[in-house]
Amino acid sequence: MRLARINTQDGPRTVVAHRDRWIPVSSLAAAAGRQLPTRLGDLLGTEQRQELAGLIERATDADALDVHLEEAATIADTGDIWGAGLNYLGHSQDLSTQQPASGPGSYLRPRGCLIGNGGPIELPAQSDRVTAEAELGLVIGTECKNVRREQWRSVIAGVTAVLDLTAEDVIRENPRYIPWAKGFDTFCSVGPQLVTLDEFDDEALRATRVSTVRNGQVVASAPVAEMKYDLAYLVEYFSAGRTLTPGTVICTGTPGAALIEPGDTITSLVEGVGSLSHSVKG
Repeated sequence: MRLARINTQDGPRTVVAHRDRWIPVSSLAAAAGRQLPTRLGDLLGTEQRQELAGLIERATDADALDVHLEEAATIADTGDIWGAGLNYLGHSQDLSTQQPASGPGSYLRPRGCLIGNGGPIELPAQSDRVTAEAELGLVIGTECKNVRREQWRSVIAGVTAVLDLTAEDVIRENPRYIPWAKGFDTFCSVGPQLVTLDEFDDEALRATRVSTVRNGQVVASAPVAEMKYDLAYLVEYFSAGRTLTPGTVICTGTPGAALIEPGDTITSLVEGVGSLSHSVKG
């Protein structure tokens, strides 16, 4: 099952797809004669997803919408946005720095930096070197804390694509500036859809390829299997001692970054999950 948020005159609407039909959650609720949450993050629990799956099986083509994911709103409408840094060997080589040995680099970024798919990236005057990174995102489906690695799939609703930007010159000056360097407006895109985890077994996830693409040229690409800290470790790591709420996104690291400049088009491509593409403004 896939979920997304589309922009309308009345604001973003949550839609769900099954067998290539996109149905508004509001239409499913009306047909069932009951109320359903309107925020995507409130639909990610196991019971809610099971109910959606049953309702969409009974939906008619008359309820379907034409959905253009190239302009979809961010799926991150609830929860925090955590990130793992230097989780692929290739990216640590980009920065000419040693890969962390006791755990991944990590950061928590502000929600104000989020943009929808297709939205323009605005380079801030406070940086002379901004890089963009494609990543796989894990989306929390149920409130959780201290998740053991063997139980990681039980708390993840699905996966998504992420485009993560960094004021790299700031990081090179002082690695303590990571949140500041990643918090500028338009510095993160999450979507364009969430693909539920039942669509992937562990081997399919490990084989999923993540690619950073600039102006149609692949800058860096690697399968999830090349992560130093795997998905189970990351869920255990980020949930340790803290409560993660539904809709929280864990950005799992990038195979490599692309330096971006005004006029560029930058794309995050996650095989079998989706792509995010943005033009770069000065």
